[in-house]
Amino acid sequence: MADEVDRRLDAAVNEAFDEYFEDTYNIIVENRTDKKKKRAYVEQNREAGHNRLWNDYFSENPSFSKNLFRRRFRMNKQVFMRIIDTLSANVPFFQQRRDAVGRLGLSTLQKCTAAIRMLAYGCVADAVDEYLRLGESIALSCLTHFTDAVILLFGEEYLRRPIPEDLQRLLDIGEIRGFPGMIGSIDCMHWEWKNCPTAWKGQYTRGSGKPTLVLEAVVSQDLWIWHAYFGSPGTLNDINVLDRSPVFDDIYQGRAPRVTYMVNGHQYDLAYYLTDGIYPKWSTFIQSITLPQGPKAELFAKVQEATRKDVERAFGVLQARFAIVKNSALSLDKEKIGKIMRACIILHNMIVENERGGYTLYDTSEFEEGDSSRSSHVEHINNMPTHFGNMLGLRNHVRDRHTQEALKNDLIENIWNKFGDDEDA
Repeated sequence: MADEVDRRLDAAVNEAFDEYFEDTYNIIVENRTDKKKKRAYVEQNREAGHNRLWNDYFSENPSFSKNLFRRRFRMNKQVFMRIIDTLSANVPFFQQRRDAVGRLGLSTLQKCTAAIRMLAYGCVADAVDEYLRLGESIALSCLTHFTDAVILLFGEEYLRRPIPEDLQRLLDIGEIRGFPGMIGSIDCMHWEWKNCPTAWKGQYTRGSGKPTLVLEAVVSQDLWIWHAYFGSPGTLNDINVLDRSPVFDDIYQGRAPRVTYMVNGHQYDLAYYLTDGIYPKWSTFIQSITLPQGPKAELFAKVQEATRKDVERAFGVLQARFAIVKNSALSLDKEKIGKIMRACIILHNMIVENERGGYTLYDTSEFEEGDSSRSSHVEHINNMPTHFGNMLGLRNHVRDRHTQEALKNDLIENIWNKFGDDEDA
């Protein structure tokens, strides 16, 4: 009798265990099926995306005109095609290849267009998938590879220090504008960093605002950005950024071309930038006059402030062309943000070079005929040995307050002699 009870009990336990095991197995299988359904493959039909893009902008009879191409790509077609050709020839990521089944992958046009649209409109990665037919992760990868490639392939040419020919042209334009020896304007711009790490927010936030990164730039009359130093914390003002900046490193180390120019009968040997009032009174900076007294000072302040707006205009144009710089930076990686800013500046300079003929230009033909009428000269590269004594002497020369005062007084007289009659009229 006891054996029969044990047998029935064992049978009941085994049956219950089998039912439990079967139910558990079914639940696991259903969960796996649900997960697979959530991660279902989306057929993007990338070939149709390439054909649509080609017919819209790059065919012999495109659907959209050159003006619309310029508006949506922020540059003329020849500039964009130069970028396309260079990237496809030098960067494997932008070369179209076939996959394991022989199907063509995304084209160079699709990848570069995705990156340009994200830079130009400041949109998120999945905002371009419906038109270009590529996924969010691929779009982000396109942006990363595009910025790296632009910096590598075009940075040396379009974010360079002024060579002697560039300096001579800048000096000639400065002389026409009433500022002999002036090679540009310098200022700083802040870029909001939305996803700044919490541990860094105190370092990058000024007052009750939001975290920002600072760009220091030197800009010439045609809006070309000659110097760009980016990444300083937003708590720093223009003077603190200047202390970190390499803007005068070439002068300190004896690599800068030697510049000489005449102002009001006096000779000077350091080119200068126009600045606002926060910058120190160095021989390389010329500020406006806060409370001008008399017609000469008033005219100088008016002309200096109007000329210094070049750098403000450049910041506005840069943000208008590439909304990603105007909107808040979304990346957590400061290095990636810096590459985006650097790539946007390089593209900006490429556009400036291509469209420079449409800007307000100054006639420098009088200087090209000979040096007789030119008061500013770029002589040669100074190969001075870079020992500590020379560097200290050059540093003191750059920061000489007495030279700055004398130069500013001479510039006031020069502006009055050049434009005073127009003011009286």
